[in-house]
Amino acid sequence: GDFVDRGSFSVEVIITLFALKLCDPESIHLTRGNHESRNMNKMYGFEGEVRAKYPGDMVFDLFLEAFCLLPLALVIESKIFIVHGGLFSKDGVTLDDLRKIDRNREPPDDGLMCEMLWSDPQKPPGRGISKRGVGVQFGPDVTRDFLRTNKLELVVRSHEMKEEGYEVEHNGQLITIFSAPNYCDQMGNKGAFIRFERDNISKPNFTQFAAVAHPAVRPMSYANSLMSFLG
Repeated sequence: GDFVDRGSFSVEVIITLFALKLCDPESIHLTRGNHESRNMNKMYGFEGEVRAKYPGDMVFDLFLEAFCLLPLALVIESKIFIVHGGLFSKDGVTLDDLRKIDRNREPPDDGLMCEMLWSDPQKPPGRGISKRGVGVQFGPDVTRDFLRTNKLELVVRSHEMKEEGYEVEHNGQLITIFSAPNYCDQMGNKGAFIRFERDNISKPNFTQFAAVAHPAVRPMSYANSLMSFLG
């Protein structure tokens, strides 16, 4: 998730990803992030970028329609749970509960769908108030119990910049992966991605990479004026 709003070339990024999905729909899977939503796009720049490059309402409305159809999570080989944000404010959530969510809508302000897009891990056990004001913070015991309930082994999520491009937490049961190097042209972080091999699906293989030069456009050029200071 968060394929857009991460700079001033979101249109090119999301069109490339959709084209790859069309070329190989059985192998390319895209999950929704909290920035695949109307409100976030208005504030962080994707709406402005689309309208600058494709004037009128049609193209932006089509993107919003596509975002509402993206899956909220994936499961790899019945062992690895992939989600953008994180886990939940209540115990006992099952994969069947998640399958019942009506995802074809703008994200709500609370509930399972909201928490999948917005929640973050924390080091202490239990749960805490989200530093974002949306979703929940969840500890290693919450991750352990969710995996045990659903007979899974690992949670992989994104949603947070990491200096090395990734971080392994919660006793090895949760990985945060962040693939935008030098976030907003300011943070100097590495990007990373994970590869899982079928013959050893439980072992993640990390590849890190650095940012490369891009055309001279400020990273938040199309953002709401309140956010443009980031550029």
